[in-house]
Amino acid sequence: MAQPAVTRERLFALRETIAKLEGKLIPALAAAEGEALAEAGFKEEKFENTLRLSIGIPDIDDALEGGVPRDGLTEVRTRLLRNAGASSGFVLALAALLQRQDEEEGRGELPILWIADTMASIEAGRPYAVGLQDFGLKPRLFLHATPRKLEDALWLAETAVASGVFPATILEVRGNPKPFGLTESRRLNLRAKSSGRPLFLLRQAGEEEASSAVFRFLAEPAPAQSRPMPDGSMLGGSIGNPIFRLTLEKSRNPAPLSVLLEWNPHDRRFFPVRPSADTRFPTKRAAHSGTELPASADRPDIKKEMGAFLASA
Repeated sequence: MAQPAVTRERLFALRETIAKLEGKLIPALAAAEGEALAEAGFKEEKFENTLRLSIGIPDIDDALEGGVPRDGLTEVRTRLLRNAGASSGFVLALAALLQRQDEEEGRGELPILWIADTMASIEAGRPYAVGLQDFGLKPRLFLHATPRKLEDALWLAETAVASGVFPATILEVRGNPKPFGLTESRRLNLRAKSSGRPLFLLRQAGEEEASSAVFRFLAEPAPAQSRPMPDGSMLGGSIGNPIFRLTLEKSRNPAPLSVLLEWNPHDRRFFPVRPSADTRFPTKRAAHSGTELPASADRPDIKKEMGAFLASA
């Protein structure tokens, strides 16, 4: 008979303490945990038993087997730090969906907690209240914490998820820090599972690594479309809703899924975006899309032919 998630978490914590006293490395500790699970006959809970947050797009929800887990760890990463806005925007959009869902289910207005370690906060910046409001969130229901040490940020994230107060807890880290590995991600995932609350790991400028996250997304920015008018036409030269390019890197789906999603902050909904024939950003596109004009036949900058040369003594 499988033990509860809290009991297994205590077992992992005890094995971690023993391994640190013995001077074992984290990979060795992770392997020891896997052996302990196999010996005890433990099995991970099936995806069908998890709560899901629907994205609202059938193809994506099917790939996610119903949606993003509401009782587990989901990772969103970027390759470059300059793309932090894309990953942060996607996670905030998911948090806004959770807030809307709680309001519709009569749970009241609950705050969202964003935890950022020092390096991530310094380099990627902090959330801006006015921007949060324009993005579909309520600043008065948004809490931001910046612990000095990553260990403190991990402790705060684990405690916040265990409390069950926050509809979404966001943990932002920079890169692939050594104090945060497979063991720590497993503990956070088990804590989210036992409390029935989601935890989003926001990894800025990080590489793929082994983790206990149920899903992992790669977020990249994409050019926004023009703003739609009430009559259905598009306002030329305007900037519409933000668009994210998402690649589902970790899932039970054998083939990676790459999609473009538009976030509507007014309706707090995602909409699919059809890929454009020209995927370059507007600044990299030609100003004139028609046929190029022929070059002038008598330009002053044409290189003239040079005559014979005489060697000077």
